[in-house]
Amino acid sequence: MKAQLRALEAEALARIRSAPDLAEVEKARVQYLGRKGALTGSLRDMGRLSAEERPEVGKVANEVKGAIEAALLARETELAGTAETERFTAEALDVTRPGRASTRGGLHPLTLVVREILDIFVRMGFGVAEGPEVEKEYYNFEALNIPAHHPARDMQDTFYVAPGVVLRTHTSPVQVRVMEGQPPPVKIVAPGKVYRCDSDVTHSPMFHQVEGLLVDEGVTFADLKGVLASFLRVYYGPDTRVRFRPSYFPFTEPSAEVDIQCVLCGGRGCRTCGGSGWLEILGSGMVDPAVYGFVGYDSEKVQGFAFGLGVERIAMLKYGVDDIRLFYENDLRFLTHFS
Repeated sequence: MKAQLRALEAEALARIRSAPDLAEVEKARVQYLGRKGALTGSLRDMGRLSAEERPEVGKVANEVKGAIEAALLARETELAGTAETERFTAEALDVTRPGRASTRGGLHPLTLVVREILDIFVRMGFGVAEGPEVEKEYYNFEALNIPAHHPARDMQDTFYVAPGVVLRTHTSPVQVRVMEGQPPPVKIVAPGKVYRCDSDVTHSPMFHQVEGLLVDEGVTFADLKGVLASFLRVYYGPDTRVRFRPSYFPFTEPSAEVDIQCVLCGGRGCRTCGGSGWLEILGSGMVDPAVYGFVGYDSEKVQGFAFGLGVERIAMLKYGVDDIRLFYENDLRFLTHFS
C-alpha cells in the first residue's frame, strides 16, 4: 500500500510539473485529489488494512497529499507569473519608437466660403447680423410683402413647426428684424441656415444663405450693381464678366438675377452652364416700398437694395463639386481636401 502511494505521488508530481497551462493543472488536481481522484480512492482502501498498518499508511498518505498540493500550488504560481509576464510584454510600450502623427482638422468648406464672403462685404462696410432659424410666419412672409394668398408663398415648400411658426425659408427675416430695431441707414449681411422641402443632387432640405441689405437716402440700382459686381470680381477674379437679368421677387421691385461668366469653361459653354457660358449666382433688387411700411420707414425718404446668394452654389462652383450632398455626409475623404 505504501509503495502504491509513493508510485501515485511520483506520477502526480510528474504530471503537474509538465502541465503546460493552468487548465491542465486543474485537471491534475481533479485526477488525484478530487472526490473520485486516485489518492481519494486509495484512502478508501485503508479500511481493509490491519490496525497496525493503518497509522503508517495514513502517515504516508498525508505526505503524498501534501506533496501533491504543494506541487499544484507551485505550478499554478509559476504559470500565473509567466502569463502575467507575457501580458506585460505584449502591452509594453516602446517609448523610443516615434509616436503616431496626429491628424489636423480643418474648417468645413461651407464655413470657409461663408467666411470669405463675409470678409469681402465687411471690407465694404457691411455689418453682420443673425436671427432665429425657427421664425414667425410674419417675419418670414407678411413683413416681406408675401401675404397668405400670395402665390410665391405656395412655392416656398415650407417646413411648419407649429401654427404661425416655420423653419425660415431664407435669411430675409433678419433684415426685417434689424430694420425694426434701428432707424436708417442700414447696411448688413445676414448669413445662416435656411430650410425648404427639397432634396436632390443640387438641393438640400437645409442649406446656407448670405443675404444683404443696404437702406439709406439716395440709394439707386446703380449702387446695387456696383456692390455686387465688385463682390463677384473680388471673389472670382478681376476679369469675371457679370450680367443682370430682369426677374421677380415679392419683396424687391425692380428685381434682377445676377449671372457670372462660367468659371469652369470661361464662357465657351459646358455641361455645368448648359452651354450658355453663364451661371446664375444670386438674386437681387431694390427693396419694395411696401416692406418699409412694416418697419416704420418712410419710403419717400429712403431707398435700398437687397440681395441673396446660396453658399452651397458658390462652394460647388469654387471647388468643382457636382453633388450638394457631399457637403453633409461627413466623409473625411472629401473633407480633408479642404484642410
